[in-house]
Amino acid sequence: MADENVNAGIPAPEGASGIIDTDYEIGQDNIETQIGPFGLDVHNPVFLISGLSVVVFVIYALLAPEQAATFFGWLRPALTSTFDGFFLSSANIFVVFCLALIVSPYGSVRLGGAEATPDYGYVGWFSMLFAAGMGIGLMFFGVLEPAYYFGTPWGDAPLDAIRPFAEDGTLIAANVAEAKRMALAATSYHWALHPWAIYAVVALALALFSYNKGLPLSIRSAFYPILGERIWGWWGHTVDIVAVFATLFGLATSLGLGAQQANAGLEFVYGIPTNLTVQVILIIGITLLALISVVRGLDGGVKVLSEINMVVAIALLLFVLFTAGTVGIFTDFGNTLVAYVQEIVPLSNPFGRSDDGYREGWTAFYWAWWISWSPFVGMFIARVSRGRTVREFLVCVLIIPSMVCIFWMAVFGGTAINDMIANVDASAVKANVIDAYKPELSLFAMLDSLPLSSITSTVGIVLVIVFFVTSSDSGSLVIDTITAGGKLDAPIPQRVFWCTFEGLVAITLLIGGGLGSLQAMVISTGLPFTVVLLVMCWCIFKGLLQERKHL
Repeated sequence: MADENVNAGIPAPEGASGIIDTDYEIGQDNIETQIGPFGLDVHNPVFLISGLSVVVFVIYALLAPEQAATFFGWLRPALTSTFDGFFLSSANIFVVFCLALIVSPYGSVRLGGAEATPDYGYVGWFSMLFAAGMGIGLMFFGVLEPAYYFGTPWGDAPLDAIRPFAEDGTLIAANVAEAKRMALAATSYHWALHPWAIYAVVALALALFSYNKGLPLSIRSAFYPILGERIWGWWGHTVDIVAVFATLFGLATSLGLGAQQANAGLEFVYGIPTNLTVQVILIIGITLLALISVVRGLDGGVKVLSEINMVVAIALLLFVLFTAGTVGIFTDFGNTLVAYVQEIVPLSNPFGRSDDGYREGWTAFYWAWWISWSPFVGMFIARVSRGRTVREFLVCVLIIPSMVCIFWMAVFGGTAINDMIANVDASAVKANVIDAYKPELSLFAMLDSLPLSSITSTVGIVLVIVFFVTSSDSGSLVIDTITAGGKLDAPIPQRVFWCTFEGLVAITLLIGGGLGSLQAMVISTGLPFTVVLLVMCWCIFKGLLQERKHL
């Protein structure tokens, strides 16, 4: 494993590959020092600028929470209403680009050289990329989104879909089927091809230019085709610093959502009150667990936790599937797939629409969120994907997770919608999503309609926490790699620093405005990184073109 090679950074390509001839050595600009018993090996100036900026941000948000809340409250709607068309258009480009590569001759290029072999089997590989890429999000939004789109009374239904509820709350039977179809299609749109294409672009760029070209596993390496040796100067420093900020705030948003959901579940099941104090305690406790995993490393920490996540998540999925009605759920899955294919083009259209609430409030935020996560998830996927062909890589990273996400939404979202239809007046889902918007309770409200709800809700809380730990752990590894100049073997105290400040950023954002502040910082960091991803697509094409020549 590359992880184990001291100061090697990444393994040399095996077989034919288009190595880039450069005098740069991994870590040559690093500062190596000792602070007491702790050794440091950090890139200058990426670590210093990004680290100091994060510390200053945390201090500001803690000292002036009301001012921070006001600013973040203005920032989120300002950005989504202004740049929604840009976010939607960019995400469409990423999907088309990835699908084109799958069917092109470039799909035969192998990451790591023509004779490279995979470092991980399919089970471990898929568990890690899925847990890192979607874990907390699926737990939080798997019930919330379909249920919300189905019955939203706030005028932001996707594509101005019809509502199934009258003003007095009674069900309009004639509208139910279409409302359900659109709700599941609109949810699948946010969790299938588009987000995974965003991740795939970054992961493919990093894997290609590191494992095949011999460059450091850092975001700047992907820009060698257009910047050349300038990637080692301020052009490259800027790209890496933006990637650190995007990753950090993308993770903080997910960690904040996870803390809110775990707190809501604890109140729902055990009566523990939902408040900021409990959420801060949760973040501190889970960050401590993540620190233990960080110290254990990629194989001993992230890989083990990811596989545990998958087993528990599948068990919960199967429980809901069989107790809610297998035939009905599989019917919902088939209908959702068909509806997704039918509606993906209208939902992807960035212009001439009137559903501003859905397009700006949900889609633009989602794409910014996925893009802000892309340096983290992309680098993490790249680290565990050496030895795969481009075609195999894209199919497994793009197509298969999309199908899993659609099935997840059909199971959890379909069950929630069916509960609202069957129990209009008594549905806990309707009470907590439609009548009174309490998004963090949506999963537990759905589980409450099934047998053994106290047990499954406890499992849900544990799953949220373990996904939380996995994301924090793997995110710390990735940020540490970027701020260590591409080294994969940097001293552990650096990972501890980033893991600690991920938790602190999540806490300060919750204090300074809650969910709105979390979302505002995601969009503000995702916006500049969208430009980075668009340029990255061209660099991937140039890199694959060179690889084909060597093959």
